[in-house]
Amino acid sequence: MTAPVVGALAQVRLRLGRMRPLAAPVSHRERLLEAAAAFTAEQGWGALTMAKLADLVGVSRQTVYNEIGGKPQLAEAMIMRELEMFLGRVEAAFSDNPTDLVRAIEAAALNVLELAGTDPLLHMVVRSSQGAESDLLPLLTTHSEALLEAAGQVVGEHVRRYDVPLDEDRMAVMIDMVIRLVLSHVMQPRGEPRETAETVAWIAARVLASDAHR
Repeated sequence: MTAPVVGALAQVRLRLGRMRPLAAPVSHRERLLEAAAAFTAEQGWGALTMAKLADLVGVSRQTVYNEIGGKPQLAEAMIMRELEMFLGRVEAAFSDNPTDLVRAIEAAALNVLELAGTDPLLHMVVRSSQGAESDLLPLLTTHSEALLEAAGQVVGEHVRRYDVPLDEDRMAVMIDMVIRLVLSHVMQPRGEPRETAETVAWIAARVLASDAHR
């Protein structure tokens, strides 16, 4: 893995291990990132200024700079937030299905597709990784690639804990296939998330069954 990917994955896992309790108050930083993501998805990165962000959240510009920094730091924080949510959904699916790989893959696909349905900024990240134009900073491209590589790393770590009849090379192919298939539906949804997740799981099950009979 490249250094940016390793760093991104380490930061995300650190934050996932320190997730705030549901009853804890939402911090200024979280409110700023939520507002920035929603505004960017609707009106574009170029239209967002730090003053505008301060107005959206109802805080001073100094608070924005104290919590986030400048616009480059805001871009990085936004993408890391997307990476954290994306990987958090994947991690949860495998944790909830420790003995059934196909069910875990289905749950991971469903979690990501449902997230994408409510998170327009995730579309921007994924589309950027596929070569689509975006007015978000060039940092987006680096971190969207980190998202894809980190997803492969996380899924791979979990899949290898199951007793499956695949050698390492075929395992890598299956993981890549599942990730690309799910992300293609993030970009261009066809049908309901549950139907798509079931299809992804069906394909994965056929790959596992086919290789088991070789």
